[in-house]
Amino acid sequence: MTNSSSTIYIVDDDDAVRDSLRFLLETNGHEVLTFASGEEFLEKYDPTIVSILITDVRMPGMTGLQLQEELNARKANIPIVFITGHGNVPMVVNTMKKGAVDFIEKPFNLADIQEVISNLTREAIERASVAQSQRANEELLNRLTSREQQVLGRIVAGRLNKQIADDLNISIKTVEAHRANIMEKLQVSTVADLMKVALHASNNQ
Repeated sequence: MTNSSSTIYIVDDDDAVRDSLRFLLETNGHEVLTFASGEEFLEKYDPTIVSILITDVRMPGMTGLQLQEELNARKANIPIVFITGHGNVPMVVNTMKKGAVDFIEKPFNLADIQEVISNLTREAIERASVAQSQRANEELLNRLTSREQQVLGRIVAGRLNKQIADDLNISIKTVEAHRANIMEKLQVSTVADLMKVALHASNNQ
């Protein structure tokens, strides 16, 4: 893995902070994109790439905390580091509970920022890998007919073929046929693998 494995987004209304962070990170091999506001960042943010967000807390317009709320609402899977000159314990606790992974007060040590980013690059790659797997599972599940989805839901709930047949008012042979189709469409050969596909996709919803 190289430093260029992830894109670093920097959101701060302070030109000097953006420039210093960009210089540090680019000289260490990172791709860096900077924005003066949360609104500007959201217009350009690409959720499909491996990325990390460094954002100030207090900014004109959308604050860093509001930006975090918006990304959470979008279910954006991006590690967030807050930088601020106004940090306090309640703020740290609140942002961490909402998914922030670090919190650094100004004036900060640029070497410390680089250490944080090095660690978060690995986390960002892991998150992207999990998200890719979940999307692949969802694509497989979307191949199922509505009846097959009903059968699958009952399989996941631990219902037996006879119980599923009774639930849906169909024959056991029909249930068995649906199970076979489900296994084929989800590209699995065991019930355990079928459960993994179904549960991993549902965890992303």
